[in-house]
Amino acid sequence: MIIDKLENLEKYCALNPLFKEVANFLAENDMSALPTGIHKIKGDELFVNIQEAKGKTREEAVIEFHRKMIDIQIPFSGSETYGYIPVTDLPPVDFNEKDDYAVVPEAVPQSYVTCQPGMFAIFFPQDGHAPLITDEATIRKAIFKVKAI
Repeated sequence: MIIDKLENLEKYCALNPLFKEVANFLAENDMSALPTGIHKIKGDELFVNIQEAKGKTREEAVIEFHRKMIDIQIPFSGSETYGYIPVTDLPPVDFNEKDDYAVVPEAVPQSYVTCQPGMFAIFFPQDGHAPLITDEATIRKAIFKVKAI
């Protein structure tokens, strides 16, 4: 997991060549003007999902993880907190291979981190994360889905 300011995203491009395309997309697009939904950037290897989702409490948020994709999550309308737990510390669960995700409702995060607008969080396949924790009734955010290499 990585948490940082958007202005530093390019410093992480060595970790995955598609991160540079995320940085370029952010620089070339007005994210506040993009409608909700999925916007393809590079086929199934890189796309962004613009969401307006209901905020959750720490108790309501559910741990999820992915195997094929990396999440770069960027809150726009307010702060967003994420619960975190390594996938290796999670109990075995059914994994949806087609949609590349599993949820682990009984898992309790080991720690929490908060991103303000202007920041991002990167969750790799080894990172269990519980998103959408906020005091906001709804939060507008971007989730870039990046194929893990």
